[in-house]
Amino acid sequence: MKKQNVRTLSLILCMFSYLLVGAAVFDALESESESSKKRILEQKRNEMKRKYRFSEVDYREIERLVLQAEPHRAGRQWKFAGSFYFAITVITTIGYGHAAPGTDAGKVFCMFYAVLGIPLTLVMFQSLGERMNTFVRYLLSRVKRCLGLRSTEVSMENMVFVGLLSCLGTLCFGASAFSYFEGWTFFHAYYYCFITLTTIGFGDFVALQKTGDLQEKTPYVAFSFMYILVGLTVIGAFLNLVVLRFLTMNTEDERRDARERTSIKRGGRDLLALGSAGGRGRRSEWARTQPQHPLPPHGGGHQPHQPHPLSGRRAG
Repeated sequence: MKKQNVRTLSLILCMFSYLLVGAAVFDALESESESSKKRILEQKRNEMKRKYRFSEVDYREIERLVLQAEPHRAGRQWKFAGSFYFAITVITTIGYGHAAPGTDAGKVFCMFYAVLGIPLTLVMFQSLGERMNTFVRYLLSRVKRCLGLRSTEVSMENMVFVGLLSCLGTLCFGASAFSYFEGWTFFHAYYYCFITLTTIGFGDFVALQKTGDLQEKTPYVAFSFMYILVGLTVIGAFLNLVVLRFLTMNTEDERRDARERTSIKRGGRDLLALGSAGGRGRRSEWARTQPQHPLPPHGGGHQPHQPHPLSGRRAG
């Protein structure tokens, strides 16, 4: 079996195994907490029903109103700043879910906008990541030359190490900033940055959702937008290194297989040519060893009469 096929099969098995492990761990960590929170919520809901004397229908109506009012806490979501924020979450596939189009025309436009915007964004981040990796490779080569090292060649391990440090630095910087502006703990801010820059986008933590943030804190809004775009570029550059290494391995295997197939075909043709030449040589040698029997000339030349061997008479 080809190495590419073995590697692909191994990746599929590893992915499913990883999913099974993840499901088991999340089940162990979150299931009990979910049950506990559900019991507390049901208890508080029953207390509110008894205290304010409203029915189940009234409670559902209040719940619906609260959920609909949640996205509007930060101000007008569909003014330019909020719309720009939403457009970023669409084309970068973050998709927090804190806002969504409410009109049918908005939903249609969102689908067409995403179909064109997502590939454009992916190509842009890939190109920026490649340029960034090229610049980092150049800087590392210059640093090695300045340090007087014998070899100034930048290896893939060097690039991966620098990329990992860049990712950690970007996440820590963003966590510090959002912890200050949003009032989150550093851990929760770091979690928000990681979920955002990996485009997972759960939406349990979303920046710019305090009252009036989108309209009143313009510098913070600009910082948030720039951080998301620059951070995605840094993360994309690091992931490009990892993916590029895997693609390079596949390409090398494919080239090796192609060379082997070419050599096998060339060897087969050489064997066929050699066999054909040997067959012609043997036929020529066989022809040279056979006695020559010239055929009588056409037109019937005079042939002397030969007496029959059983005849006792002499020819007259």
